[in-house]
Amino acid sequence: MIDDLSVLGVVPARGGSKGINLKNLREVGGKSLVALAANTARSVDEIDYTVVSTDHDAIAAAAEAAGIAAPFRRPEALSGDRIGDLEVLQNALEEAERVRGERFDIVVMLQPTSPLRTPDHVRGALRMLLDGGYDSVWSVSETDSKGHPLKQLTVTDGALDYYDPAGAAIIARQQLKPVFHRNGIVYAIRRACLVEQQTIKGRRTGGYVVEGNHVSIDTEWDLELVNYLLSRERALT
Repeated sequence: MIDDLSVLGVVPARGGSKGINLKNLREVGGKSLVALAANTARSVDEIDYTVVSTDHDAIAAAAEAAGIAAPFRRPEALSGDRIGDLEVLQNALEEAERVRGERFDIVVMLQPTSPLRTPDHVRGALRMLLDGGYDSVWSVSETDSKGHPLKQLTVTDGALDYYDPAGAAIIARQQLKPVFHRNGIVYAIRRACLVEQQTIKGRRTGGYVVEGNHVSIDTEWDLELVNYLLSRERALT
């Protein structure tokens, strides 16, 4: 609980994945991705109750072994790769409130594919949500200038062009206005935003900027990179 508001943690972890089979059960640093997300949730005192939203029994078992609840299974209609976060969070909120017999004021989503998060990231997003009077807060990272939209190109039938014609005027990176991307570390969303506004990005949404290198896991290379970063961190401590 934070400022007398109850907080539900949701770890979304479906079984299907096109890039990596059963991605949420893969390990980095000796622990599965779903267990790492669960460990973070358990370390944040402001979160009153955490559930895993999954359609897969092995993922549910891994989450429960890591100390969070798996009291329901995500319905098949919400288990495809084209299902948005809104529907998943609404379902998790409804089921958690049914199981617990209580109403939650804030939902915090912790995606297992961002395993370099810390409890302080979650606390910081919650604090920003309340202190700033936001409907929701998304964690973001600054995009490297090499990936800036004005430096992107298209290739159509072998012909090269600018993705945005304004890119033709860019000579030095100092001309580029910083842009940010979602890093999946944490989303903090008020219940009213999910239920009444029917969105995870409310009319007033804050960007919680996370410094440093963070990896959102989509490929085997991403897994190798995170393992390298964790091993390097251990070597330095």
